Amino acid sequence: MMAYNLDRLRRFVVDISALVGRSPAEADVLREGQTLLEDLIRHDDWLPDSLSQADPARYSQHLLHCDSAERFSIVSFVWGPGQSTPIHNHTVWGLVGVLRGAEISQRFARSADGALRPGDRQVLETGQVEALSSAVDDIHQVSNAHADQVSVSIHVYGGNIGAVSRSTFDLEGQAKTFISGYSNTQLPNLWDAQANEAAQ
Repeated sequence: MMAYNLDRLRRFVVDISALVGRSPAEADVLREGQTLLEDLIRHDDWLPDSLSQADPARYSQHLLHCDSAERFSIVSFVWGPGQSTPIHNHTVWGLVGVLRGAEISQRFARSADGALRPGDRQVLETGQVEALSSAVDDIHQVSNAHADQVSVSIHVYGGNIGAVSRSTFDLEGQAKTFISGYSNTQLPNLWDAQANEAAQ
């Protein structure tokens, strides 16, 4: 059985909690949080296999941690070859960091008639982080950049993202409300210090 360095994730949770607890402006959360997430995804020895396995039918969204006051959540997204999300929004701030593989973030902007038109397209490679602001109409679609391998990204959101009411969109700009939930039923035990020490 492989040992995972869950202490990395535990320290990240503690650091993000301290950051959010200072109640800085969103821009400061995104700037400082990006540095913390970049450090976390610089290492690929901490995410348990059970939270990084692709579902052949659709992408997976695994909750790793949710703040007790739901100020933030940390999620692993697992993308099978060629899998993608619908066009969607977030309504909260977010950080997306690629742990393995690569993903494509296709932004959309509204035209005068309300329809969506493609905007900036960014390819995030392993180790890169993208920030998502709640202050803008953050509509995008995310997909695995690889047609032949799994990609894994770590997302941090300014709320319990699995319980946030959000929207998917068609290209005409018509919205449909959804709440994503999570793919997993168990969380990694970050707080068993003895077990985490033994695993290192």
